[in-house]
This record gives sequence, structure tokens and C-alpha cells, in this order.
Amino acid sequence: MPGVHDSPNPWVAEHIRRFQETGGRPRPGVNDLLLTTRGRRTGEPRRTALVYGLDGDRYVLVASDRGADRHPAWYLNLLADPCVTVQVGTEAFTARARPAGAAERPPLWRLMVSARPEYAAYQARTTREIPVVLLERLR
Repeated sequence: MPGVHDSPNPWVAEHIRRFQETGGRPRPGVNDLLLTTRGRRTGEPRRTALVYGLDGDRYVLVASDRGADRHPAWYLNLLADPCVTVQVGTEAFTARARPAGAAERPPLWRLMVSARPEYAAYQARTTREIPVVLLERLR
């Protein structure tokens, strides 16, 4: 995507590069996607690579930032503008992003922790409740 700014995190930027070079082929045992948000201050497209789960036809993300005490930039961006672009494999589509509500979060959190147990360790590192995000494809 022209003009898009990839994550400044070197590990994530390398993951984005590998994702693109392999046509989005997932890492063994991991569901990966690319998420592009609009920067809340700059208005410019920002891309990151994330692990996802599925809840029916919705994509589920965890805004863990590895247990940091603040939310990741991509999460803050989608709060400001919930219209995002998602790439899974070679397919790209537009979606609406939203934090899971209080009632729907617990089963989604369990889904993601069962897929990636490190999320529980990340939650233990921080006092903030790590958000769970739902991506719903726009038709």
C-alpha cells in the first residue's frame, strides 16, 4: 500500500516484510494478519502485524503490547477512526473495528489465551485491562 507507514518496532516491521514476501503465508501454528489504521494525529495510514482469532465471521485481536502499561498505538488509532484495512493471506478488505464490550470480552479473552497463552502473562504484567478488539468486515 503506497504511503503506508509500517510499525517502528523492528521485529514487527520484519514480520510485515515477511508476510508480504510470502503472500501472507502464516507462521506455523499462528494466524497472522496485517492491520492498517489511520494515525489519530497524522491521518496517515499505519500498518502492523497481529495475531488473530475467529469468532464466527469476526476477527478477534488483543491489544496487549506485550503487557506494556499503555495501549498500543494501533488500538488508539482505531478508537479515533474505526474504519480499518485488514489483510489475511492475499485478501485485503475493509472492516469496522471496535473494542469488545464488557459482557462479550470474557469468552473472547479465553479464546485468545487458549490460542496464545502468553496473553495471560502479558495481562499479569500490567494494571490496565488489555482490550480485546473485534473486526467486522464491511460488506
